[in-house]
Amino acid sequence: MLLSMTGYGDARWESEHLRVAVELRAVNNRYLKVSVRCPDAYGALEGEIEKRLRQTLLRGTVTVHLSVRRLGAPGPQPLNLAAVRGYVEQLQSLERELALPPAPLLGSVLALPGVVEDDDTAGPDAAADWPAIAPVLDAALAKLQRMRQDEGQAMERELLRQIDTLAAALAAVSDQAPQVVSAWRGRLEERVGQLLAERGLEFDPALLVREVAVFAERSDVREEIVRLGSHLDQFRAACTAAESPGRRLDFLVQEMNREVNTIGSKCNDVTLARHVVEMKSGIEQMRELIQNVE
Repeated sequence: MLLSMTGYGDARWESEHLRVAVELRAVNNRYLKVSVRCPDAYGALEGEIEKRLRQTLLRGTVTVHLSVRRLGAPGPQPLNLAAVRGYVEQLQSLERELALPPAPLLGSVLALPGVVEDDDTAGPDAAADWPAIAPVLDAALAKLQRMRQDEGQAMERELLRQIDTLAAALAAVSDQAPQVVSAWRGRLEERVGQLLAERGLEFDPALLVREVAVFAERSDVREEIVRLGSHLDQFRAACTAAESPGRRLDFLVQEMNREVNTIGSKCNDVTLARHVVEMKSGIEQMRELIQNVE
């Protein structure tokens, strides 16, 4: 089963006290690379998030957007009573010293530095929130997988269509190749016989046989045809494998291209050359598709 390396998945969950949202975006990459973007307080969860994704994904660049928001009214922040008393005493002393009329002090004192204490324990606890975040991540991952599967099935249909086109062109090459030598022999015999007749020389069939034998050996593509046919069969089988075979398909396409290039360098026939061009065009389209297969 083929899987695309590109896709998108998102999920959201909300309770009385917590709101969680996860977005996953995946694009092509030769290896698996996970990038997590989340609030600083939840940075400690990056390892857990990547570990969870690696259980499902094999290749691609995956960007994770995690948003966590705590709901409900915040609790009262504690006051530094010693600081409040110190500020009030100093202000009252200043009033007496300057003979100033008494004024409300409490509102002004509360805005002074050090009066309201920072309660570090009231901050988010990433580890405590992970049981709520993990199912949301899994739901987003499931959506991402469905999209990757749908795109993978579309690519599989197109790749198999290209394989059928290659197989048809290869069958035509296999049928036409044996005729190339006999056709070349007829043309050579005719040209040589005509030249020798113009000069009054005798025709030596042994020389013709030797030239034809050399040509036949140089233009023999039977081995390349057998190997290319085997690659096509392996490609079809790989498309139905349990795991997405992106790397194997990439290797097979490289080998197919190698065999087609060899056939093209050996063929000395216009019809064969057209089939070779057709196969090279199909292989190039397959190569572009396979760059997106996991």
